[in-house]
Amino acid sequence: MKVFGIAGYSGSGKTTLLEKLIPQLTARGLKVSVIKHAHHGFDIDRPGKDSYRHREAGASEVLLSCNDRWALMHERREEAEVTLDELLAHLSPCDLVLIEGFKQEPIPKLEVHRPENGKPPLFPDRPDIVAVATDADIATTLPKLPLNDISAIADFVMNTLQLQARPC
Repeated sequence: MKVFGIAGYSGSGKTTLLEKLIPQLTARGLKVSVIKHAHHGFDIDRPGKDSYRHREAGASEVLLSCNDRWALMHERREEAEVTLDELLAHLSPCDLVLIEGFKQEPIPKLEVHRPENGKPPLFPDRPDIVAVATDADIATTLPKLPLNDISAIADFVMNTLQLQARPC
């Protein structure tokens, strides 16, 4: 599996970019998965549901399954924060894993940069950022990709990782 990150500050448009990029890549015949780092706690379960009750009772993992999807919830409790490599090991084989967040991981990344957010760019301090998606005129020697040119961004990711399109 090839791994490529999308980095940027909150509100920069990372999720929106991924939402547009994934269909571009899957239309080229790639099987794509996503790992997203959430800075705040989250829960896909609801109090009162059986699976919630199982976790509250102390189960370390609960797997929910239906005809359309399944989800594995793992309670960390006192465990150390999971690493990106550990998370990747849980994924089924695919062509490409897009990573949202995990800014500190040394994987190739595209920075989504919007100066109107009032945040400085990440790329001067992150040698693993290989390009910047922005609509602003910023000074950099890195490739600059128009933020709304999803096809060009998909081309860049595929070329960077040496991925080949396949018939669907």
